[in-house]
Amino acid sequence: MAKSMTEGRPFRLILQFALPLLVGNLLQQTYNIIDAAIVGRVLGADALASVGSTSSVQFMVLGFCIGCCTGFGIPVAKGFGAGRLDRMKHYIFSGAALTGMVAVVLTALCVFLCPWILRILSVSEELYGNAYRYLLVIFLGLPFTLLYNLLASILRAVGDSRTPFVFLVVSAGLNVVLDLLCIVGFGWGCAGAAIATVTSQAVSGLLCLFFIYKKVSLLHPGRENCRLEGDVSKELLSMGLPMGLQFSITAIGSMVMQSANNGLGSVYVSGFTAALKIKQFTMCPFDAIASSVSVFCGQNLGAGRLDRIRQGVREGLVIAVSYGILAGLILIFGGRMLSMLFVGGEAAEVLDAAAKYLRCLGYFFWSLGILNVLRLSIQGLGYAGRAIFSGVVEMIARSTVSLCFVGAFGFTAICFADQTAWVSACLYLLPVYCLTIRRTAGKLAQKD
Repeated sequence: MAKSMTEGRPFRLILQFALPLLVGNLLQQTYNIIDAAIVGRVLGADALASVGSTSSVQFMVLGFCIGCCTGFGIPVAKGFGAGRLDRMKHYIFSGAALTGMVAVVLTALCVFLCPWILRILSVSEELYGNAYRYLLVIFLGLPFTLLYNLLASILRAVGDSRTPFVFLVVSAGLNVVLDLLCIVGFGWGCAGAAIATVTSQAVSGLLCLFFIYKKVSLLHPGRENCRLEGDVSKELLSMGLPMGLQFSITAIGSMVMQSANNGLGSVYVSGFTAALKIKQFTMCPFDAIASSVSVFCGQNLGAGRLDRIRQGVREGLVIAVSYGILAGLILIFGGRMLSMLFVGGEAAEVLDAAAKYLRCLGYFFWSLGILNVLRLSIQGLGYAGRAIFSGVVEMIARSTVSLCFVGAFGFTAICFADQTAWVSACLYLLPVYCLTIRRTAGKLAQKD
């Protein structure tokens, strides 16, 4: 159900909006963790390393999809907040058309380049076969990933974060069943894990489509809205492409880091893969809080409420940083135990590597709260180009550590690459956010 965020206490609204989104993100990461746990426990550490050796390129491609769809939702939120429903429906139709184009081009490109990507990642011969089959299926499922994320972004833009969450619950449960069926029952190996993930994503996307068609007439474009207009498409692309590229640019640094780590041997690849699943799970609240603040900013920008924008960002930062401190302590003291979800106790070296990586992350985990909230706030205010440069900063920082220090310090350098990127991006975003608020204030004053 659509809900305005232009009235009421920001702290409460942000938490109410973020909670279903958070639980949905956690469920999504849960079935990723189940994938890894079943692969690692049933198929062995080498199979887990095969799946994990492609995680950075998955982050790059899937991140581009999610970023584009999130960006396409920002003008929808702005139109809804301003009460311009006809304009909002133009955004919805054009966003769907542009997403379809992205799906065709991106899927074809990724499938064609899949072998080259694995060579760039320095995937070893013993891991190549399983890695290729897994990644190819994930790439073939990109249209379903785009479908779900676009429709979820549109629903969230009008204040409904509950419905996408409900469908993720269904998807997560289905993924567990399909994992066991495809990996254990049919014996499809790593490809079976990818098939389970793609099928579950397709179901959640189709459920969103059916729900909007049957229940949310507010989001139905009329015939007069069903045409591509240059100004509408330009505005959508100016938000979606920078957000998608921001994820992809950030992921380039992660690919450099993963390539360096892949060269350290299967023990560190397996340890890094197990730790990465835990890291992604614990990062979910940052994404939920930041997405909530972004929608809050977009709706209140449409309503011309700069005072509420400032208050919402401040309170979002308090929530995110507080969580970061708590999660960091869990990673520092519980990292090894959590890693045993994926690796048996007999693989002591793998567990040691995973625990070391998580412990080093924990000391700086709070900085992710600042990074995510400020970046998505800047995007929500319509300055996606400024936010994208934070991804460039992250890429440069990760790449520098990976290329210059892994040779001398080995896995220890890998353990500090992320933190270097996060802190560097925060140092860029803090002054940029202040500049963005001043620029937004000037634009709103001109309208008055």
